[in-house]
Amino acid sequence: MTVANILKVKGRIYKSVKPTETIREFAKHLKDERIGAMIVTTDGKALDGIISERDIALGLAEHGDRLPNMKVSQLMTKRVEVCSPQDSIEEVMDMMTHRRIRHLPVQDEGELVGIVTIGDVVKAHLVEAHLTTTSRLTLARSA
Repeated sequence: MTVANILKVKGRIYKSVKPTETIREFAKHLKDERIGAMIVTTDGKALDGIISERDIALGLAEHGDRLPNMKVSQLMTKRVEVCSPQDSIEEVMDMMTHRRIRHLPVQDEGELVGIVTIGDVVKAHLVEAHLTTTSRLTLARSA
């Protein structure tokens, strides 16, 4: 199973925030959308960075009361790990686990096409494991 399979189910959508928005505005987006991270993009196409609820927690510890009025660009992760639709869920799960990443943008030939979460990847892995087990049981019964 690949990232493309996840995007077929989930859709090729992602929520984004502009680097010029404040952390307060970003936090409101997270609350309203009930999500944990957003892609940071100036033009809606190019990946400038990613910012998550974890960044807010770390930012609060470092910047205190100044945090809500800071710009997203001041707190976002600029060196973003990405995956492609062709990557297997095993590859993506390994990357996310070893690099402690919970949200991974998906790029296809440099174009941003979606985002996958660790939850999406685990769910896909469980579905794949269930299908494999079901296939084996079916083969065993017919033998």
